[in-house]
Amino acid sequence: MNKASSKGRLACVGIGITLGSHISPLARSHIQQADVVFAGVSDGIVELWLSEMHPDVRSLQPFYGEGKSRLKTYREMVEAILSEVRAGKRVCAVFYGHPGIFASAPHKAIEQARAEGYDAHMEPGISSEDCLYADLGIDPGARGCQHYEATQFMRYRRVVDPSAWLILWQIGLAGDRSKKRFATGASYRQVLVDVLARDYPSHHEVIIYQAATLPIQSPRIERIALSALPQANVGMPDTLVVPPSHPLQPDADTRVRLAALDIGTNEV
Repeated sequence: MNKASSKGRLACVGIGITLGSHISPLARSHIQQADVVFAGVSDGIVELWLSEMHPDVRSLQPFYGEGKSRLKTYREMVEAILSEVRAGKRVCAVFYGHPGIFASAPHKAIEQARAEGYDAHMEPGISSEDCLYADLGIDPGARGCQHYEATQFMRYRRVVDPSAWLILWQIGLAGDRSKKRFATGASYRQVLVDVLARDYPSHHEVIIYQAATLPIQSPRIERIALSALPQANVGMPDTLVVPPSHPLQPDADTRVRLAALDIGTNEV
């Protein structure tokens, strides 16, 4: 059978962060019309909620294991999803938040499905970043935002602009290179603090943030000094938000050039 003409297809959809509040009508439609649904979501409560929409919801959580490389876990997830697509089924893979943000398996599954000739696409969802802007009252257009995964930020030289917001994701895993752990300790966060100290004073106020996953919850918004981060209670879902510490620096030369263009425009 020609793979391209088979009925197998894949939709990777995001259901947002807060249970039941963020799912879009299109994501719900993909779930309900699928032959099989895979769930890579935050907890068992969300899986039960999905089971109310579809009778065949298969959890991806069992692929995780203590001491097991997450890279191997993601490969196994992709293979489980693709095996049903190859069997000619309409498959919906559901992920919390946005399926394309800090989620390897959806990207790999779509890439592999398309390489094999199947229809595959991603349906966006409300991400932790979206919740962060709303909960903290940040307009990224006002001062600008820099986003980095915490470990990558630590391992590579990045040019930090302290006049903009700095967002570091997965600080609970800061410094992990093994891809096998689900948390690192205070000594690793101290290294992160030392890296940040190149651009920010130790007393600079930072925010530990975690979006609410249930409607009855409130987001975690904890303000502490940067120097206190190693001793803070930090988990894998937590994000570090570093507010600007310097004012925006005017670019005099560019302003002169733009002013000259404005004058020329007014004369036309």
